[in-house]
Amino acid sequence: MPEISRFLGIIITMYYSEHPPPHFHARYGKYKAVISIEPPALIHGMLPPRVHGLVIEWAALNRNELLANWQLAMAQSPLEPIEPLE
Repeated sequence: MPEISRFLGIIITMYYSEHPPPHFHARYGKYKAVISIEPPALIHGMLPPRVHGLVIEWAALNRNELLANWQLAMAQSPLEPIEPLE
């Protein structure tokens, strides 16, 4: 599972050969969640409220990069790192 970003203890990853809709995975300690890219929203799992908000903010700011990585993942190509939330 390639890591595409890491910030404030949050790890963002994207699998190859995933199923639609376009999404990514967020991990924070023992919490795990699947987040859709468009619109940024929780699909499955759970994150603490503050972390959930940070992940959604990061996803909104990096929508184009996330969609580009989704296309790369579907093509089994290396993913590009995305700048962390500061």
